[in-house]
Amino acid sequence: MFRKLSASLLAAGSLAAVVSAAPVRAQVSNEIQISLPAQDLSQSLRAVSLQTGRNVIAPDELVKGRQAPAISGPFTAEGAVRLLLAGSGLEVRRVGESLVIAAAARPPGGMESESGETASGPGDTIVVTGTRIRGGPVASPVIEIGREEIRNAGQSSLGEVVRSLPQSFGGGQNPGVGTNVPASSGVDVGGGSSIDLRGLGSDATLTLLNGHRLSYSASRQSVDVSAIPLGAVERIEILADGASAIYGSDAVAGVANVILRRRFDGLETSARVGSSTDGGDFQQLYGGVAGADWRSGGIVVAYEYGSNSPIESKDRSYAATRSPGLTLSPALRHHSASLNAHQQLSDGVSIDLDGLFNRRNWNTVFPLNFAGDLSVSSGRLYSTAQSYELTPALHVDLGGDWRATVIGSYGHDRVDFAADLFFAGVKVPGGAGYYTNAAKSVEVNGDGSVFRLPGGNAKLALGGGYRMIDFAVFKGSSNFQNAQRSQDSYHAFGELSLPLVSTGQHVAFVDQLFVSAALRYENYPGIGDVATPKVGIVYAPSADFALKSSWGRSFRAPTLLQQYNPPSVSLLRAASVGGAGLPAAATVLLIQGGNAALKPERAETWSATLEFHPRAVHRLKAELSYFSTRYRDRIVTPIAATAVALSNPINASLVVRNPTAAAQSAAIARAGTFVNAAGGNYDPANVVAIIDDSNVNAGRQVIDGVDLLVRYGIGLGADRGTLSLLLDAAYLKSKQQLTASQPLIALAGTLFNPPHFRTRGGLTWAVGPVMLTGIVNYSGPVTDTRFTPSARIGSITTADLTARLTTGSGAGPLRNVELSASVLNAFNAKPTAIRTTLFTDTPYDSTNYSPVGRFITFGITRKW
Repeated sequence: MFRKLSASLLAAGSLAAVVSAAPVRAQVSNEIQISLPAQDLSQSLRAVSLQTGRNVIAPDELVKGRQAPAISGPFTAEGAVRLLLAGSGLEVRRVGESLVIAAAARPPGGMESESGETASGPGDTIVVTGTRIRGGPVASPVIEIGREEIRNAGQSSLGEVVRSLPQSFGGGQNPGVGTNVPASSGVDVGGGSSIDLRGLGSDATLTLLNGHRLSYSASRQSVDVSAIPLGAVERIEILADGASAIYGSDAVAGVANVILRRRFDGLETSARVGSSTDGGDFQQLYGGVAGADWRSGGIVVAYEYGSNSPIESKDRSYAATRSPGLTLSPALRHHSASLNAHQQLSDGVSIDLDGLFNRRNWNTVFPLNFAGDLSVSSGRLYSTAQSYELTPALHVDLGGDWRATVIGSYGHDRVDFAADLFFAGVKVPGGAGYYTNAAKSVEVNGDGSVFRLPGGNAKLALGGGYRMIDFAVFKGSSNFQNAQRSQDSYHAFGELSLPLVSTGQHVAFVDQLFVSAALRYENYPGIGDVATPKVGIVYAPSADFALKSSWGRSFRAPTLLQQYNPPSVSLLRAASVGGAGLPAAATVLLIQGGNAALKPERAETWSATLEFHPRAVHRLKAELSYFSTRYRDRIVTPIAATAVALSNPINASLVVRNPTAAAQSAAIARAGTFVNAAGGNYDPANVVAIIDDSNVNAGRQVIDGVDLLVRYGIGLGADRGTLSLLLDAAYLKSKQQLTASQPLIALAGTLFNPPHFRTRGGLTWAVGPVMLTGIVNYSGPVTDTRFTPSARIGSITTADLTARLTTGSGAGPLRNVELSASVLNAFNAKPTAIRTTLFTDTPYDSTNYSPVGRFITFGITRKW
C-alpha cells in the first residue's frame, strides 16, 4: 500500500510520502523476480514495496514527476530500488528494515553526480564539474542551477539563465549589446549568448556540454549556450574559479558545464508565448523531448523552435527621443535539437553519444541620420548562424574501480552576415561575409584508485589528447580582412585526490580532510608550451561545516582572429590624434590589427570558501567565498584613446617619431590595406610619426570579490506545503592596466563593465499541485567615466513572479499537464539613460540592463 506520512512527520520536514507493505519478511535479502515497465518513479517504488514486503519511504518533492526505467530480473528490494534510481540524483538508505529515498550525498565541496555514486546504472557516467576524478571532491566554489529552478524562474533559454546569474556579466557575446559598447566588453554577433564570468571576457570562461568542449561561435572565442534546447537540460554547473589545470585554455574566470537529461522515458511537449507590455519582444517557444529507457541504455532527443520580435526605440520612453529609429533588441528565430544516448555493449563496456544542432536568424535596423527617420536613410543587418556537434565516447572498465575513456569530438559553427543600406528607399548592398569555427579533438583518459589511505582510496586521473581548431573570416572578394587559419595543440594531465580523514574515524576536530592536486601541460606549435598546476584542500572540522581553498594557474591561448586579422595602416592628420604645434600638413600612420607573435594570457587564481550545512537545520546550505585573480599578458590594443595618441606621454613606447621613408614603406608593405583618411595625398615627408596600436600582450587585470550562496527549504505542515529560499549575491572589484606605462583604472563599477554588487534572491512555495515563485534581482549602479564630469548611472531592481499548476496522472485530457504563468520585471523598472554622441548609440548600458521591461508569459507542458 502507498500512503502519506502523518501530519506530524510532515511538520518535521523530514519525509513526505511512505511506500509501505505487509509485515517485513524474515529474510529480507532474498532475491525475487521483478519485472516493471518504464513508468512514474512513484509507481515503480510502490510495486517494489508490494512485491518484496519492504517499506519504501519516498519524499513527494523528490520523486514527483520523475520517470523510472524498465527493469526485469531477480532482485533484492534494495537492488531493485537502486536500479530504479539510476541517473536520478537520488539514493536509497536503510533505516532499520525500511528503505528511505533521499538526495544523493555529495562529497565535501563536490557537486552531486549525474547518476549518483550509490545509484549508478549500466552506461551511466559520473559528471562532477571541477575534477576529472569520478565523484571527487572539489575545493572551488560551484553553483548549480537545476531544470526545476529554471522553470520556477520563468526563464525560456540558457541565455536568460546565465545573464541572470550575479557572477556572470551581460556583456561578452549577447543579443542586444549596443554598438557604443567597447569590443572588449561585448558585441552582438548573430544573436548568440555567451557566459562571461566576472566580466573578464566571454573568451576567458570555458563552456562545456556534458564535460566536453564545443566549437567556438563567430568572432569571439566563446560558446553560444542559446544553441542548446532548454528542454534537454538537466542542470548547469558554474565553477567560479580558474581551472586550466583540469580543462586547459580559456578556463581563467571559470567553467560552465551544461549537463543534458540522461534518462527520460516517454514524450513531453511544451508551448510558451509572451510579450513585453511596453511593446515588442513578442515571443513564441515550442518544444518537445522524447526518450526511451531500457536496462542497458537509453536515448533522449529534444527539439525547440523559438522566435521573438524586435524591440524598437519608439516603444521605450527613455529611447524614443534619444535614439529614434534604432532597434534596441534584435528579432530572432531559431531551430535547435539535441541528442543524448548511451548503451552498454557488454560487461564493463559502454558508449555515449552527444549531438547538437542549431540554426538561428537574426536581424536589426539602425538609422543613418540624427533624426532617426528610417524612410530617409537606414541600415539593416542580417545574419544566419548554424552549428552542429557530435561527440562519441567509449568507456571501458579496466578492473577494480578503474575506467578508461576514449572520446572524440567534431563541431562546426558558421555565422553568415550581410548589410543593406537604404537611401530614400533605394537599396545599396553594404557587404556580406561569414565567420566559421571548427573544432576536432580526441582524448584518452582514465581514473581509479591507486592506494589506500586512512580516509579511503587515493584516486588518480590521467589523460592526454589532441585538438585542432580552424577559423575563417570572409568579408568579400579581395577584402584585406579575409583570413583562414588553423591551430593545433597537444595536452596531457594528471590529477590526484587524497582522502586523509573521513567521517567515522573519530579524529579530534577533523570530520573530513581531502587534498587534491592537478597538473596539465599543453603545447601550441608556434605559440609555446604552458604548464598549469592547481592544488586544493577541503577541511571539515565537523559534519556541519567545511573550509575549502584552492590555488592555481590558468591561461588562455590567443584567438586566431587576434593573431591573424590582417593589419591595416591608416593615414591620418596629426591633429586628429593629439598632434600639437605641428604644420597643418603633418600626418601620421596608424597601424591596427593582428599580431602573429602573440603569446598566451596567464593568470593566478585563489579562492577560499566557508560551507555551512548544519545537521540540525534540514535542507540549509550556505557558502561564503572569497576569490582573487591576477591576470597578466592580456591581449589588448594598447592605446586607450587614439584622439590623444600623440599628446599623451604614456603612449611614447608605441610611437616612432620622424620615421624614415624606408620605415614607412615597411609598415605599409606589411599591412593588408592602406587607407588615406587625411584628406590629401600621401607624402612621406609630411609623416611625423608611426603609431602602432596592434594587438599585444601588454594588459593586466586585478580581480577580487566575495560570493554568498544560500539555499534553504522547510516543510510547513501536512496541508501547507514547503518553502524554498535561494540567495545568490556577488561583490566584485576589478582594475585594468593596458600597458606598464599607463595607470591602473577601475573596471567594475564603470559603464559597460560589471557593477560592484549584484544579487538574486527568490522564494518558492509548493503545496500540492501548485508552485509559486517570487524573485528579486538587483544590479548596482555604475559610473559613466567617458566624459567630464563623470555621471552616475542608477541601479535597477526587478521582481519576477511565476505560478505553476500540475495536474495528476489520472484519466482525462488534462492529465500530466503543467500550466505556467510568469510576470518578469513586474513593476516595469527601466534603465537609466546615458549620454550618446552617434545616432546608432544605444541610450543605456546594454551590457548590464535590459530594454524588455515588464514581460508576461504563459506556458503549457504535457507528458504523454
